[in-house]
Amino acid sequence: MSSPPAPPGAAVARLREQVSDLHQELVRYNLVVWTAGNVSARVPGADLFVIKPSGVDYEQLTPANMIVCDLDGAVVEGGGLSPSSDTAAHAYVYRNMPEVGGVVHTHSTYACAWAARGEAVPCVLTAMADEFGAEIPVGPFALIGDDSIGRGIVGTLKGHRSPAVLMRNHGVFTVGKDARAAVKAAVMCEDVARTVHISRQLGDPLPIADADIDRLYDRYQNVYGQPPATERPADRPATDREATA
Repeated sequence: MSSPPAPPGAAVARLREQVSDLHQELVRYNLVVWTAGNVSARVPGADLFVIKPSGVDYEQLTPANMIVCDLDGAVVEGGGLSPSSDTAAHAYVYRNMPEVGGVVHTHSTYACAWAARGEAVPCVLTAMADEFGAEIPVGPFALIGDDSIGRGIVGTLKGHRSPAVLMRNHGVFTVGKDARAAVKAAVMCEDVARTVHISRQLGDPLPIADADIDRLYDRYQNVYGQPPATERPADRPATDREATA
């Protein structure tokens, strides 16, 4: 017999902790400086999301000071703190991309350098084909303060396999099925932006054929990693290949 669904309050508490912890991953991977950047997570089964407060040092972020907003960006639970200045952008993404469960914004160095040039990162690495399935596209220039950035994110990523967009003259926004997936995309975005930049100092990177990009993307998205626990017999441990891949 399956357990009843957790009430929204329990889901919010869990996501407050997760979102707080994931902000430390941005620091760990050198994707942010000072108080810039943010992570948010959609609350399953409710028109709500959790995001960090504006201008608070990363060392001071805790589950208790994460802020709950509705999908219009209005604060529902905030403890007197103001939400991230990018809240309207996150809210717009959640309203218009129902498949998205997490959004991340960073100012990571190499990806921002591409954004400053208004240039997409070409798909010239198998790791890019795996994660992004195409180039990392550039979104339009937009000012902070309303949903203009969100409109640019949605307009660029809808119909695109990439979970990352370089907003021109600004920085990186990534989306994912949940907040952890969006953080992973942000980490990978900076990694490949750096590698492709270095490659271009040596010459012209070699392209990957579209058909090969498709095959790499399909394998990584559908085969790579461990199957869900429900699909693997409980008495079958991971094989050596699974454990080391």
